[in-house]
Amino acid sequence: MKDLPDTMRIVEMDGAGGPEVLSPGSRETVHPAPGEVLIRVVAAGINGPDMVQRRGHYPPPKGASDLLGLEVSGQVVGLGAGVQGWAPGDMLCGLTNGGGYAEYVAVRADHCLPIPEGVSVIDAAGLPETFFTVWSNVFLDQALPEGGRFLVHGGSGGIGSTAIQLGTAMGLEVFTTVEAGEATDFATSLGAARCIDFRNEDFVAICREAGGADVILDIIGGDYVARNIKAARHDARIVQLAFNAGSKVEIDLMPVMLKRISYTGSTLRSRPDGFKARVAASLRAEVWPLFASGALRPVTHAVLPLDQAGEGHRMMEAAGHLGKILLTP
Repeated sequence: MKDLPDTMRIVEMDGAGGPEVLSPGSRETVHPAPGEVLIRVVAAGINGPDMVQRRGHYPPPKGASDLLGLEVSGQVVGLGAGVQGWAPGDMLCGLTNGGGYAEYVAVRADHCLPIPEGVSVIDAAGLPETFFTVWSNVFLDQALPEGGRFLVHGGSGGIGSTAIQLGTAMGLEVFTTVEAGEATDFATSLGAARCIDFRNEDFVAICREAGGADVILDIIGGDYVARNIKAARHDARIVQLAFNAGSKVEIDLMPVMLKRISYTGSTLRSRPDGFKARVAASLRAEVWPLFASGALRPVTHAVLPLDQAGEGHRMMEAAGHLGKILLTP
């Protein structure tokens, strides 16, 4: 790990608040602990949990970096004790536990993946967080009905665009809620069979007319919780990953019992390291080859300099982006 600078550029938070609390700064360059690789960051992804942490509602786990940034791509420049399978100079992408908004970050070696064939090192920064999240919640260890219907809410964002692609690649018929216009064209290009204009169409009626949804992936919450239950067919599974419209709702749970619906959800960051390593291994074996075949592709909306992280957050909160927003040191 020679030739590393003593300090590294970072983006720090001046307390909790809006995008204006993010500003450029510097810290002592990090070093890898046992089992970690040190990555010189080429790009870092902006994700929904970054927004929540910036607002003061998603504190990092004990021992994790207080810096934002849950996914990066870059080059290995150092190895912690006991690391196998990676060498200095390797290009990779990885799921971090924080610290991605920086020039260097230390990441568990078993939470890293090679850059998929045909994907640029910059675009690869937008893969780990959403692919780990969607794969682990919807597909890993799950028996999916052949040709089943998959309803994805928010199909133009990072989670949604990943879910549309994975659902299509796994043989599901994907319905998605998006805004009419450019977002509809975008979701269709990713494989969505039916794009539902959430402002002018009722996804409940459309799904029920088609026979109901077998799997529903929701990041909205609020009144969507009860509406998802109505849109689901018998023995369906509803996966809740965020509550952008609120988590406190009043619903009638009788249909959950009558339809035998499974309702679940999770946050990825708090899951054990061993679980994340298992997800990484499954992605490498079952999903990463689909990039080479063209069944999957990265979807990058914008690439901004690291010191414009606040602008990236504003862009994401405006909800007009199609795919991922990335930062480059």
